[in-house]
Amino acid sequence: MLYSWMILFISIFAEVSGTLCLKYSHGFSRIIPTIFVFIFYGLSFWGLSVVLKKIEVGIAYAVWAGIGTAAVALIGICFLGERVSAMKIASLMLIIVGVVGLNFSTSTQ
Repeated sequence: MLYSWMILFISIFAEVSGTLCLKYSHGFSRIIPTIFVFIFYGLSFWGLSVVLKKIEVGIAYAVWAGIGTAAVALIGICFLGERVSAMKIASLMLIIVGVVGLNFSTSTQ
């Protein structure tokens, strides 16, 4: 099971990397970032599909999407000069709390 969680977090890293490459591809007009978009997203979906053999789909997808979304938003704020607001921070916190809550709900069953 630990192996599955490691693969899931590698998949999340790949998804975040793919999303950042998507930004730098400028609508797929730049070839190198575009190639990396497909590589990273392919790796991410492959890893997610492997993980679904051991982790429930609702949990795996929520963790993958939630942490990926929060990570991209935080990278945007910290490194890409995106605006930050109290509402954005509160929303990110809700995503994180939701992912943690889902994980606790399965560990108690």
